[in-house]
Amino acid sequence: MTAQMEDQQAEGGRTGVYVYGILPGDIKVESGAEGVGDPPGEIRVVRHRDLAALVSDVDLDRPLGRAEDLFAHEELLDATAADVPVLPLRFGAVLTNDDAVADELLGAHYDEFTSALKQLEGHAEYVVQGRYVEDVILSEVLSEQPEAAQLNEAIRGMDPDVSRDERMQLGEIINNAIEAKREADTQAFGDALSGQVTASVVRPPSHELGAVYVALLVETGKAEKLRQAVDRLAEQWQDRIELRFLGPLAAYDFVGAAAPADATAGD
Repeated sequence: MTAQMEDQQAEGGRTGVYVYGILPGDIKVESGAEGVGDPPGEIRVVRHRDLAALVSDVDLDRPLGRAEDLFAHEELLDATAADVPVLPLRFGAVLTNDDAVADELLGAHYDEFTSALKQLEGHAEYVVQGRYVEDVILSEVLSEQPEAAQLNEAIRGMDPDVSRDERMQLGEIINNAIEAKREADTQAFGDALSGQVTASVVRPPSHELGAVYVALLVETGKAEKLRQAVDRLAEQWQDRIELRFLGPLAAYDFVGAAAPADATAGD
């Protein structure tokens, strides 16, 4: 038990051990690194054989869920993934103490975690997210869809209440057209990066003007070539799709982020 946990228990507080992710056992943590909670707990390592878990102490009487907590969780895992493979746990995974982390998590799932880390070795996740330029994509749809163009012209200047049905019909046509373009552009994106990624996952759009939104598992040695390829696409699409390149990140999309079955997020 840590000194912080002893102090909290002496004051009547309920404490737990928050688990961020699973890593190779030779991981080292910089002194003073902080994680979730208010006040934030200091990051440390719990080991079992050649596996390790990044953890910190949390006060269970102060429920997690602040934006700062989620940011701290993701920032720690993403920073770690830049150097070593990491299996991220779902936000809110808390066990009772260090022994539970070592035995009930690392020990009980040793083979599964070891295999997953081996598959991730030498890789990191990157995410490319694109959004259509609104004026450009709407103009594109109207030029390609005569029915949409006619409806758009017909409702110009009309009272929104009077033209409600026509506006809904126009919105449906536009949404369907954008969905078709999203599928085509995502396919074009995948073709352009063929051979440069180990695996990919298409994420659902996060916005009605969402274009490409893809998670990529990439060999660390190919990361710069990937960035250059995305930059070339961004230049080709600059008047139509705005691209963002994020990473390296923890491999959320390729190993899952499930908490241990007996974990609790605290009340």
